[in-house]
Amino acid sequence: MPDQLSPVPDRLCPVPAPPPLFTWEFATDPYPAYAWLREHAPVHRTALPSGVEAWLVTRYADARQALADTRLSKNPVHHSENAHGKGKVGIPGERSAGLMTHLLNIDPPDHTRLRRLVSKAFTPRRVAEFAPRVQDLTDRLIDGFAARGEADLIHEFAFPLPIYAICDMLGVPPEDQDDFRDWAGMMIRHGGGPRGGVARSVKKMRTYLAELIHRKRESLRQDGADDLISGLIRASDHGEHLTENEAAAMAFILLFAGFETTVNLIGNGTYALLRHPAQRKRFQAALADGDEALLATAVEELLRYDGPVEIATWRFATEPLTLGGQRIAEGDPVLVVLAAADRDPERFERPDILDLARADNQHLGYGHGIHYCLGAPLARLEARTALATLLRRLPDLALDGDPSDLRWRGGLIMRGLRTLPVTFTPEGS
Repeated sequence: MPDQLSPVPDRLCPVPAPPPLFTWEFATDPYPAYAWLREHAPVHRTALPSGVEAWLVTRYADARQALADTRLSKNPVHHSENAHGKGKVGIPGERSAGLMTHLLNIDPPDHTRLRRLVSKAFTPRRVAEFAPRVQDLTDRLIDGFAARGEADLIHEFAFPLPIYAICDMLGVPPEDQDDFRDWAGMMIRHGGGPRGGVARSVKKMRTYLAELIHRKRESLRQDGADDLISGLIRASDHGEHLTENEAAAMAFILLFAGFETTVNLIGNGTYALLRHPAQRKRFQAALADGDEALLATAVEELLRYDGPVEIATWRFATEPLTLGGQRIAEGDPVLVVLAAADRDPERFERPDILDLARADNQHLGYGHGIHYCLGAPLARLEARTALATLLRRLPDLALDGDPSDLRWRGGLIMRGLRTLPVTFTPEGS
């Protein structure tokens, strides 16, 4: 079988030059570039904005294989020593803050051990028990702008909802949650790098989490709190070999990964519905009719069509391997492009069309394999509650302005809008 990147034999029909990647234009709409890569260079080595060179995996079959391949480690220790830009992988500031030992950076058996400790917090039963709290948060946030007739749905709705929800689940006291909102806001507003908002926020969170773990360890002697941080402390104190650094790193990554993905899911999902009136009408009809099946498939289709995670977090080859016809060297970084895989026409019929009733929809929006997103059930609950409540209470919701004026946040992993201005008939008018 010929290599997938073999030159075209006919010199009169050369492969066109690849489109530019990681520009502002690309951030606005990366899908044409990803379509080119799927066709011409499905496993493509490129220089990232940070200077690191990595392989981009864009076809669905290759992406699914890579996500489950045990030869691709999550641990940055496997990043080749001579790779240009070493040390520029992962979340800015996590190494200096002592927060490296979390689920996105480790492999079995440590990954298995730590995931087992927190997985019980995200069972269907526990998530269902949390549903009334999510509904209450959703309604209170909408109450804050419903009478105005206009709002920025990112900063007033999609952003605070998952922040407060994950803080509740972790056990962050209500009086401290606005601090977390401020730190998370720095991550949203500013870029990475050693002086970026992400790195500064990570250090602030690490300091706070160390203090909170200490306070909770003392209070556990008097009460039986069942929040997630208390559960991690209790497991550590009962011989589960969970260090304080591991507990802090676990709390940090649940907060970090658990809020921005949901911000983007709600924001991207709302924007997609506003841009597709027929599908939005279909969604609102399902709300009116109590069509639970369509409401469920709608969230999955929004995850596939323009999901919150554009590129899966870093992987590193622990040995030479072949992927999509390309030879990957030991130590090479590999980035699975979920956004490209979920628009692959070899897997999805009419992939660039939004179809809320799409049945065959085994998308990769939350990954695949042992690193499948632990918080996916909570994110789905939050997105469904947010979208349903928003369009039920504000049925004539409309984009305020030209779509070309919207700006997408630059970054490698996440995909989300900076703002989403809308107008609507004020409630009570």
